Amino acid sequence: MREEIVDRLQSANLRFIRLYPGDSGRRQPVHTVYGGAHLFKADTASRLGALALRALEEYAPKPSDLAWVPEALAPKVHARVVEKLRREPVEDFRADFEDGYGNRPDDEEDGHAETAAREMAAGMAAGTLPPFIGIRIKPFTEELRERSFRTLELFLTALGPLPDNFVVTLPKVTNPEQVAALADLFDLLEPALGLPGGSLHLEIMVETPQSILDSQGRCPLPLLVYAARGRCVAAHFGTYDYTASCNITAAHQRMDHPACDFAKHMMQVAFAGTGIQISDGATNVLPVAPHRGEELTAEQIEENRAVVHDAWWLHSQHIRHSLINAFYQGWDLHPAQLVTRYATVFAFFLEGLDAASERLRNFVQKAAQATLVGDVFDDAATGQGLLNYFLRAVNCGALSEEEALERSGLTLEELRGRSFVKILANRRG
Repeated sequence: MREEIVDRLQSANLRFIRLYPGDSGRRQPVHTVYGGAHLFKADTASRLGALALRALEEYAPKPSDLAWVPEALAPKVHARVVEKLRREPVEDFRADFEDGYGNRPDDEEDGHAETAAREMAAGMAAGTLPPFIGIRIKPFTEELRERSFRTLELFLTALGPLPDNFVVTLPKVTNPEQVAALADLFDLLEPALGLPGGSLHLEIMVETPQSILDSQGRCPLPLLVYAARGRCVAAHFGTYDYTASCNITAAHQRMDHPACDFAKHMMQVAFAGTGIQISDGATNVLPVAPHRGEELTAEQIEENRAVVHDAWWLHSQHIRHSLINAFYQGWDLHPAQLVTRYATVFAFFLEGLDAASERLRNFVQKAAQATLVGDVFDDAATGQGLLNYFLRAVNCGALSEEEALERSGLTLEELRGRSFVKILANRRG
């Protein structure tokens, strides 16, 4: 009888571990930049970085111009934004064959699928691609699935070997069969194109109410991931399709709408512990100056500045809302939004640095016993969260590895190992 109890318990525990293996340990980009596939070039990332630097120099040349950053942090944040835009301006890019591309004649999309792939291959050879990259195909609806299939096949055939961290984004997912179909296509394309088995990965876009609650009152999000058979690595929220589907008027379709928060909390719950990375959507009010030309009046120059700064402020508030709610990735649609993205993310991590440093140092030194730092009580569940704070800060450029080691009290091996459990086990040993 005891053996039967143990067997049932062990079986249940092992099944849970398979379904919820925990954080994958992969670096997560802070954003995904979307751009029409017809415009994609091998050096797109560096060109976007140059445009972002120009916007920073024109509209925020001084640290104090970053009005959404705490005054004490502004000089450090400003300098690190400049360094980031020069070194790695784009962390993740998606050559878009969907909303950013539109519906075009078949022969035109055929041509763009092949030219975009050749540009991506050229960028891979030249080392100019961002660390994460991919394409977004059209949705697998009855009207568009054949077009989507063809674009995917043409692109991958022309691309050849895959860049690092390459992913295919499937938009407007409404049922698990659509995800399964993409996984099935991967199964066919890998051997046909000489790609290693399992090398193609996908991410789903949560853009419809039916992906949150199906016709039987169930949350289908886990089923969407299971349908990918291990190929799904991320789920991205689509703000504007989702809010439109909920009949929210255009004036109120925004990232921090309560309807969006509900859907994103559902995503968090569904994907917690699975290793699936989640991303928020985009701010569609862009920092674009209304007046162009070299002979602008003082009034026009000031209006340009006000429009750009208002858009930056809104973008920064949306990013901060996402970060507070543990969505550490979002979409960017315009090069000037890179300024806000990095400045807001850097400020977010630097604001909490002192408290996180003290808590992690104290917790590690006491070998994960429950501790009290000031008026904050930490138990074992907090350790990995504190470690993840430093990992994310280093990955995005808010902190250097040297600063993270100095402030956290960890060794380089411990930081790069990404596991708080292993840190404690080794120190106890």
